[in-house]
Formats: sequence, structure tokens, C-alpha cells
Amino acid sequence: MAHTGMDADVVIAGAGPTGLMLACELRLAGVDVAVVERRADRTGEARAGGMHSRTLEVLDQRGVLDRFLALGELQSVGHFSGIWLDFDESESRHPLPLMITQSTIERLLEEWAAELGVRVRRSAEVTGLHQDESGVTVELGTDEPATLRARWLVGCDGGRSTVRKLAGIEFPGTPATMTALIGDVELPDLDEEYIWARRRTDGEFSVIGFEPGWYRVITSAYDRVADRDEPATFEQLRDSLIRLAGTDYGMRNPRWISRFGDAARQAARYRVGRVLLAGDAAHIHFPAGGQGLNVGVQDAVNLGWKLASVVLGRAPEHLLDSYHDERHPVAERVLHNTRAQSALTRPGPQTDALRDVFGSLIVFDDVNRHLCAMLTALDIRYPIDGDHALVGRRVPDADLKTSEGVGRIHALLHAARPVLLDLRGDAEVAEVVRDWSDRVDLVEARSEDEYWPVPPGSEVAAPAALLIRPDGHVAWGADLDTAPDTRALRQALTTWFGPPRRP
Repeated sequence: MAHTGMDADVVIAGAGPTGLMLACELRLAGVDVAVVERRADRTGEARAGGMHSRTLEVLDQRGVLDRFLALGELQSVGHFSGIWLDFDESESRHPLPLMITQSTIERLLEEWAAELGVRVRRSAEVTGLHQDESGVTVELGTDEPATLRARWLVGCDGGRSTVRKLAGIEFPGTPATMTALIGDVELPDLDEEYIWARRRTDGEFSVIGFEPGWYRVITSAYDRVADRDEPATFEQLRDSLIRLAGTDYGMRNPRWISRFGDAARQAARYRVGRVLLAGDAAHIHFPAGGQGLNVGVQDAVNLGWKLASVVLGRAPEHLLDSYHDERHPVAERVLHNTRAQSALTRPGPQTDALRDVFGSLIVFDDVNRHLCAMLTALDIRYPIDGDHALVGRRVPDADLKTSEGVGRIHALLHAARPVLLDLRGDAEVAEVVRDWSDRVDLVEARSEDEYWPVPPGSEVAAPAALLIRPDGHVAWGADLDTAPDTRALRQALTTWFGPPRRP
């Protein structure tokens, strides 16, 4: 139930993957949340085509991954600007990307959200907002204009975010230099299984099979930028394919057609007062390497538990500043690597030579691992104080032996609660965490493995104890060969989960 005088604790603008994931995270913590979406229904457009390793881990941490695996297809390879990469299967329990359409992802997330009690209000577009010391009044443009009062508003409403504009948050970056068309169609005359990044003198094209009988066609044109409001049409997609391939392969029955470019922009701030941004509302970029949807879902998982802690009065508001501090550099790096990938797609002999050289480097294991870890986000290390090698990193999903039998670390996070994992049976550690037992779960176990993998291509000795945040990142650690720094543990517990409870 929302706080007195509020329609909801949190209003989320946008029912895409980021908004829905954030809503689920908040509901898991017991926060009352309402999602408003300007569209009357899900578009059904396939759009983004997959999820990388870290996003699969995040869903596994919540116990819902099997729903997605059942409707997708794992792929053994990835790419950097169309140049193939091989994923190291030893670095994650879910090392391979999952090919699954965005429309399917949204449907599954909305079903999960409904199970958790999330309210989704459609045909409700944010048209105004006014914030004060106690909350935000959100104006909605509906058939009958209405307002919602909430303690917090999160804009997950896409690259043209109304929330971002109304909050006065700048969106600096670089403009588009090319235009690509994309559509899901039937191609009865296609005589190849697929076509991948086939380069021509004035662009490139790809044809990828997503479902039996249906193909995703992507064509690109350089040094021509379409007007943002110009509609993308079936005729344009067909003409562009004929221009690049010499045929349309009998193209027919379009499910959806859209366009994109290589504009790259990022919100200067992810929070202004009681208004926050996540997903495409906070960052847009060239959709290379399949990173966009994944970054948004991971934004939601980083923000959700922090916002819930503040709403529930367990932590001070300044905890929310860590959301910007941790996630802004992540998206900044994505913009950087997608600008590089965009440059590598440009036609011409100079770029052809650059691609040949780049391709010759990718065959080296260290280069391949570095790029894979970057694209999958397995190498992210947040700026968290602490000396242990795992502090700031996502915790590996190591196998455990507990009093209840065999388990694994990510399964401990299904309830989206912090975990103090004690792998040595340390009485000092147990004594410290007792003061946070209303918020932090103490789990005693033993590691089944002597060493744990740390992407890219490294490993650490299994620790003696770890403090794991709800998003799966490590906030404190102790090694087996040293005594635990209980003062640092107490500081970490206070920093991330608020002061100890009163006696």
C-alpha cells in the first residue's frame, strides 16, 4: 500500500523492458508501484533481438530465467561490428547470448509483473510533472486527463523521453551520420540460410532468421540521415535491399518496419530531485552488439533495490546518488564501443583494411575475451570501497554446499534481498550481521570450488565471506587466509543497507 496521500510510492513512465523490470524489482521489495504507458497495448514489434550473459544472470538471480530460455534460442557466437567473437563458456553459468525478440521479453516481464501485483495503466502519457519535498505530481494525457501523486518518478520512456525533457535534464552527445532500415518479413526466394553484414560500396545488409519463415532484414546507408519523424515504409526497405543485394528475395508480408541511426547521447544526470531516468531515457546509441536492452534491464536492477530501500525508510536518500555513479560510466562505455563499431561499418577501402586488421587481432584469446566481457557486461566493476578482489564485481554463480544440500549463489538472490555469505563459519561475521538481520540474510555454506572465475580470463581463490547486494554485486569480502575486517563489514552494511536496527 502506498504512503498516505500518495497514489503510489513510485510511478514508472514506460512499460518496455526497463520499466517492467524496475517495477518487478520494486514489488519484490514490497513497494507500491504504478506503471504508465502511452501506448494502448504492446506493439508486438520484435525490435531488440537478444539478451547477453549478464542479463541472463540477472533473471536467474530472480528465479525467472527458465521462462525466457523456453522461448529463445542460445547462440554460440557473437560479434563486434559484424566480426565474429567466441564466448568463453567457463566464465558464467549462462555464457551464450539468447536470441529472443523484444516483444516476447516484454510479454514475459509483464506477466511476471502482474503476478507480483504491478499496476500497468495504458493510454496514459506523461504530459507534465511537478516535484516538491515530499513527492512528484505526474500529469497524464488520457481520454480524461488525470494526475498521479507519488513519492518518486522514474522515466523509462525511451530515447525521446518526455520525463527527461520535463525534468530539464540535458542529453548531450553526437548526432547520427547514417540511416539503417530494419524489418521482419517473409523472403520466399532467399536461397541462403542467412546473410551476415555483407558489405557493398555504399552500405551493407544482413538477413537473419528469427522464426521459421520469417527473417529480419537490416540495410544501411551512409552520409544520409533521415528526419526523425519520417515514417519507415515497406517500399523503402525493399528498395534499399534491392540497391544493396540486387534483389528483394520476394520480400512480402511485413510484420513491422522501423529505422535507426548511430546517434549517441547520454543524460548528464540520472537523477534530479525525485525524478530518475533508466534505459533509453538515459542513453541511446548505435544498436551494435545487442547491448541496448541489456543495459536498460541492468539499470533497473541496480536502481530497484536502492529506491526500495529509500522508500521503505531503511536507507537515506543519498544512496540513490550511487545509481548515477555506478551506471553512468557503464552506459558511457557502451556509447564509446558502439561509436567504434559504427565507424567499422562504414563502406570504403580504408574501413575494409581496418576491419581486416581488427579481425586478425580478435583471434587472440585475450582480445576476444576482453571484447566479449565488455559486450556481455560480465567485467563491470562498480566503484565500491574495499580491498577484496571481488568487491564491486558481480558475484560468480559458484556451487555451494549448505545444511540443506547443494545449491548455488545466484539462487540465494531470488527474493532480491542482500546476502551475507559465510563460507568459513565465522562467529565474528555472524555477530556483526545480526544487527541487520531484518534486511540482510545470513547464509552459511561451503564452496564446492577452490577458485572462482572472474571475467575476462582471470580467477580468484574462493573467499571466506562476501556481502552481496540484491543486484548481485559484492559490497565486502574476506579471504580464507586472513581475519575478517569486521569494521569494514559494519561500514559496508551501513553504507548500502542503512544503519543497524535499534535494540
